[in-house]
Amino acid sequence: MASKKGIIVTVIILVTITAASFLFWIIPQENPSTLVVSDYANYLDGVKKIHEVLQESIETEFQNLLDGKTSPDEYIAITEVTTSQVTVQISEFVTSKPPEEWQDSYISYMEALKKFNSYIVETKVAANMLKEGQIDTEVIQKIESLRLESQELINKSNELRP
Repeated sequence: MASKKGIIVTVIILVTITAASFLFWIIPQENPSTLVVSDYANYLDGVKKIHEVLQESIETEFQNLLDGKTSPDEYIAITEVTTSQVTVQISEFVTSKPPEEWQDSYISYMEALKKFNSYIVETKVAANMLKEGQIDTEVIQKIESLRLESQELINKSNELRP
C-alpha cells in the first residue's frame, strides 16, 4: 500500500537522479563530451541495474494507479521523471562508443530502453484515460506488448555479449 509520503520520497529520489544526470548537459563544455568506458561488461551491467530499478518503480506505481492508490496526476509526474532518466541512459549509450564486439549487445539494449520508454509513455496515456473514466483494453494490451518487447531485446542483448 503506497502512502503519500512513500510516493513523495520516490518522486524526490527520481528527481535527484535526473538532476544529477542532467548536470552534464547543463554545464557548458568546450569539447563535446563523450562517455569513456573501459569495462564494457560492467558498464552494461550498471545500466541494466538502473533500468531494473526504474522498471520496478514504474510497474509498482502503475499497479498503484490501477488499484486507486496513486492518482493519475501523481503517476503522470512520476512518468515524466522516469522517461527523462531513460532518455539520459539512451544518450549515454550513444556516446559510449563500444568496440565492434560489443556493438550488437549495446544496440539491442539501447533498443530495449527505447521500448521501455514507449511503455512508460503508453502507461501515461492509460493514466490520462483513467482521469477521464476508464482505460481501454487495447491500451492495456499495448502496454503489455511493449513490456514484453523490451524484455525480449534485453534477452537478445544478453545473448549477443562477447
